[in-house]
Amino acid sequence: MDIGWIGLGKMGIPMAQQLLDAGHTLTVYNRTKEKEKSLTKQGAASAESPKDVLKQAEVTFLMVSDDEATRALFTGKDGLLDADATDKIIVNASTVSPHISREMAKKCEQIGSHYVDAPVSGSVPQAEQQVLVSIAGGDAAIVDKVRPLLECYSKQVVYTGKVGSGNATKLAVNTFLGIITEGLAEVLDFCDNQDLDPQNLMEVLNNGSLHSPFVEMKGKAVLNDNYEAAFTLEHMAKDLRLARESGMDAPVGTRVAEMFSDAEAGFGQEDVIAIFKYLNQT
Repeated sequence: MDIGWIGLGKMGIPMAQQLLDAGHTLTVYNRTKEKEKSLTKQGAASAESPKDVLKQAEVTFLMVSDDEATRALFTGKDGLLDADATDKIIVNASTVSPHISREMAKKCEQIGSHYVDAPVSGSVPQAEQQVLVSIAGGDAAIVDKVRPLLECYSKQVVYTGKVGSGNATKLAVNTFLGIITEGLAEVLDFCDNQDLDPQNLMEVLNNGSLHSPFVEMKGKAVLNDNYEAAFTLEHMAKDLRLARESGMDAPVGTRVAEMFSDAEAGFGQEDVIAIFKYLNQT
């Protein structure tokens, strides 16, 4: 199948790679052309604009940072809506608001095309290992049509209902992720304050009923003083803001969103667990 991919960041490159490896014809677009090279060297075509991608592809994937970037891809100069193409499918794998997905879905409908919101649960290691979970919202028949493509980089595809429901579910997931990350950082900070060896805490957590791969991985990162980003703190802060703007006003989630927002200026480019460093300095 002729596939388009727009947005080749840390997640976009391995996800697009899985589609290429599955034998699909791939056309890519990224504002920074250097990021296209790993795929074009393997046979992917490079497009000059989002419009050109949509013209070439039956299904076009988006993997960008936020609502603003999504809107720009559709409505900017040489954007997707300028393609004068019908019966296309656009799959937005980005973590954005339910509102922007509903807005763009209406624009797609007006030009005779289809929109699916399909953000993913997981970060770079899961993308590289093809074990992401895709959370898909949109017309059920269209989701079924793109499901084999989603399965190229996902271990599971969960259909959540109408357009925007995938995004809303992902914001719920990331709110929970933020709460877990904040909680782990706080107990590690407590160990510091009590002159305890954090290795002992992690040994208990990793071998008890609270064990999870995420907690083990992020605890190890703190013990090794390794804050290289798999998922940046600034992206977590953005997702928590989106959740609040979409109606999440529970006390714990709200406070965690405030903490990540406060930490963003100093630690935004580091991994989410750099919230520990923020706590440790206050």
